[in-house]
Amino acid sequence: MDWIEIQIETTSRGAEPVGGLILMAGVSGWVIDDPEDIRRYLEGPQAARWDYVDESLLRDPRRGTLIRVYVADDGQGRRQWERLHQGLLSLKEDDREGLFGSLSWRLQNVKEEDWANNWKAFFKPFAVGGKLAVKPTWETWDGGDGRIVVEIDPGSSFGTGQHHTTRMCLELMEHLVKPGMRMLDIGCGSGILMAAGLLLGAGFAVGVDVEEHALRTAEGNLRQNGIAPERYALFTGDVISQSGLRRVIREAVGSVAGDAGAGGAKDAAGADNRVGDDNTGGVDLVVANIVADVILDMARHFGFFLKRPGSLLVSGIIDDRREEVTRRLTEAGFVLEESRQSGEWNALVFSASGA
Repeated sequence: MDWIEIQIETTSRGAEPVGGLILMAGVSGWVIDDPEDIRRYLEGPQAARWDYVDESLLRDPRRGTLIRVYVADDGQGRRQWERLHQGLLSLKEDDREGLFGSLSWRLQNVKEEDWANNWKAFFKPFAVGGKLAVKPTWETWDGGDGRIVVEIDPGSSFGTGQHHTTRMCLELMEHLVKPGMRMLDIGCGSGILMAAGLLLGAGFAVGVDVEEHALRTAEGNLRQNGIAPERYALFTGDVISQSGLRRVIREAVGSVAGDAGAGGAKDAAGADNRVGDDNTGGVDLVVANIVADVILDMARHFGFFLKRPGSLLVSGIIDDRREEVTRRLTEAGFVLEESRQSGEWNALVFSASGA
């Protein structure tokens, strides 16, 4: 599959709002080339981990921030670009003080092999939280600190763990994942959260994504991390609109534990999937690192997948949408247990202990 690379010129301050637009357009990953980030990194204690820095990145420290977004060169990718395009036009109109730079863009076609190589210039090993380290398959981790190493090759999908939203998920999963538990990752992308959960001790993980190529990448990454195929299942489709897919996912989880259909959960069109005591089957943890709008639409379905007690971790929520998401999930019967913020992004942990 070929790709369209969208290059957006902005400023360090504009990287967060532009990132929000990218997520709301339905794209889960991008590359930020920010001279200020590079300067801070090279002046910090982690600089020793870099044995090579591309001189072109340092040549002009006064240059602006460049964000590279990749969408598939197909109908879905063009629809994503159209949503992003409209968002950029609105942001530019609202930015009367010019804080976010020119917000200009340029499009170019990228071959599959070139897309993969573009990631390698920006993706370096890093530690997350107290237990995990993430590294690309072509690098080594020499931290020597006993961390669990998650190997990720973005391939033709997104999700390296570098963005605030994914980092917060990984940090929170360190204490949410319990030995032998079952988990569901909605919008699994590269499979990084599934891989981390299974390496942290989860017994079984289900991943679902609307894009088929994401599942191929996720499966490759799971195998790269030495995870046996019987410990996971992958599905493609839209969990919100496809009730049949929701049932298939639930049955896959139930077949592992021998409780398929347990709890009498209802999933007919328009059924009430509010958290309640009648739903005792399903997974122990649902992770949804997506965007606020999708989380709001998913609120009525999360309870269908969760055991009682169980945990729901949602991320990809900008500050302006935090209260709205919290209110909707509370109305669905969930209880907010923990929140975390990084930049302008929020991750929230809810319990599903029953009404």
